[in-house]
Amino acid sequence: MSKDCTNENGARPVLRALFLDFSTVGLSGFGGVLPFARRMLVERRGWMTAEEFNAQLGLCQFLPGPNVVNLAVLVGKRHGGLAGAIVAPLGLLAGPFAIVVLLAMLYDAYGQLPIAQSMLRGIAAAGAGLLFAMAWRMGSAIRDKAVFLPFAALVVLGVAGLRWPMLWVMLAGLACSGGLAYWRLGRR
Repeated sequence: MSKDCTNENGARPVLRALFLDFSTVGLSGFGGVLPFARRMLVERRGWMTAEEFNAQLGLCQFLPGPNVVNLAVLVGKRHGGLAGAIVAPLGLLAGPFAIVVLLAMLYDAYGQLPIAQSMLRGIAAAGAGLLFAMAWRMGSAIRDKAVFLPFAALVVLGVAGLRWPMLWVMLAGLACSGGLAYWRLGRR
């Protein structure tokens, strides 16, 4: 791990920092905050390396629940113990929860107006762009891209092209790519 989330005296991580940083992440985007979480964890705070982020996110994708919430629990636990595992996702979710309740009330009252529909289409386009940018950054942090890129292509082909069940495609991809990674580590 690169840097720890400690205070100036080098004491245990500050729960306040976990809460405020994850609150900032939670309030940063609509439709997905994973790019903001990566920026905060890897680039700004240095609490994880790019490779650690990719590995931990991969684990969080196999756990039930939203990926970024699982990641907040994992980072919170790592840096603040049980209290951190509670505080980090709470910070991530409290602000957006309040905003969603307010937006639901506004949408109920004004959602059928054409300007509201146009705004929603613009927000969806921005969210798609943020997701693409994060995927690009994650891909650039993968070592030995040429070896593992075919697995990504096969997953896309299996799920999107051949319409195979995602669970079985993901499990097969995990077994094959994990086996290859294990074999490559044994050869070093």
